[in-house]
Amino acid sequence: MPRHSSKDSGSESSGRRGPGGRRLRRWLAAVTVVTALAALSSAAQAQPHRDRDPAQKLRLNQIQAMATHNSYHREVSFAEQKFMEQNDPNFRNLLYSHASLPQQFERQRARGIELDVFPDPEGGLYADPLIRKAAGLPPLADAAWKKPGFKVLHWADFDYQSSCVTLRECLTQVRKWSERQPGHVTVPVLLELKRTDPRLEEQGGAKSPPWDTAMLDALDAEIRAVFPDGDTVTPDDIRRKGETLEQSVLRHGWPKVSESRGKTMFLMDNVDPKLQDAYRAGGRESLQGRVLFTDSQEPGRPDSAFMKVNDPTGANKAVIQDLVKRGYFVRTRSDVPLDQASSGDTGMLRDALESGAQMVSTDFPVPGLAARYGSDYVAELPGGEDVVRCNPVSVRKWQCPWRPLEG
Repeated sequence: MPRHSSKDSGSESSGRRGPGGRRLRRWLAAVTVVTALAALSSAAQAQPHRDRDPAQKLRLNQIQAMATHNSYHREVSFAEQKFMEQNDPNFRNLLYSHASLPQQFERQRARGIELDVFPDPEGGLYADPLIRKAAGLPPLADAAWKKPGFKVLHWADFDYQSSCVTLRECLTQVRKWSERQPGHVTVPVLLELKRTDPRLEEQGGAKSPPWDTAMLDALDAEIRAVFPDGDTVTPDDIRRKGETLEQSVLRHGWPKVSESRGKTMFLMDNVDPKLQDAYRAGGRESLQGRVLFTDSQEPGRPDSAFMKVNDPTGANKAVIQDLVKRGYFVRTRSDVPLDQASSGDTGMLRDALESGAQMVSTDFPVPGLAARYGSDYVAELPGGEDVVRCNPVSVRKWQCPWRPLEG
């Protein structure tokens, strides 16, 4: 039989009035709807509406991540440890070592570090520690100890070993890792500004210069030499015109996670009023032009944005939760050397995570580090897989995206 032309076939179909014709029309209508929905979905994926994605709304104070405590720290030699034992009844608290900073970020899922900083404007001030002399060891051979600038170590003349000797070196390591992982959430860097021990000064040890405003200006310049303001979150990024830093944080919030990826921010650990006054001197009550966020200790100051509550147990957990709900950025600790590592107790870790503190610091970020002390203690986010999670205090479940916030 001769075939119908396509035109004839179409005319025959359109002229049907029976059940078969109705089924065909319903099928064609369904195909049209599905095609339209698919087109809308493709358009949405091509040009996502930011407000429909919960991840786009989260702010830096609405996430939580693990950090490391004394992140640079390495143990001194066995010969020096023997001398430690003779002079410090708590010397065992110094017997822990961290991986290099890049390894902490890449393999241990740390998203925050702590560095202890000593001023060394002339260079070489800490290059011949007393404890090395006592152990019969020569001065340090690493040329970095002779460089002017700032040194990173725990306790001058006593507990000095570091995975990165100078602040410039430490920050450069962070910078290079950040460039390899540009989508990372903002990494807080806690700086404790230290001075030498007067008891060791009397024994002929190093004597550090004071942390006056000029030295603090030099510290800001050193940080900016590695991380210019465009690569950091600073008080100037948050403070609004005509408002204090605290007013801006509480009224408008911290920057969004989505808009601050690949950046760092710097926090001051010290609570010494004289040091903080020196940093805020010259009309900088709200940290105008400064790099670091100061630890205001409690709400009510113009510079109140960041606070440190190291012990999250007992009544302190509720204190931290209240600060987090109000919009402050808080650092706490999940363990102290070497109590949790020896006992395996996770109560402090649980309190730290439940407190909602955005920065939770540990000395034991991965399994195995506590084994030498007799336990399998490890401090990590629940599940042990996420690098960062939605804050359990300041974010409701429906506000948290289903996909990982990083990685």
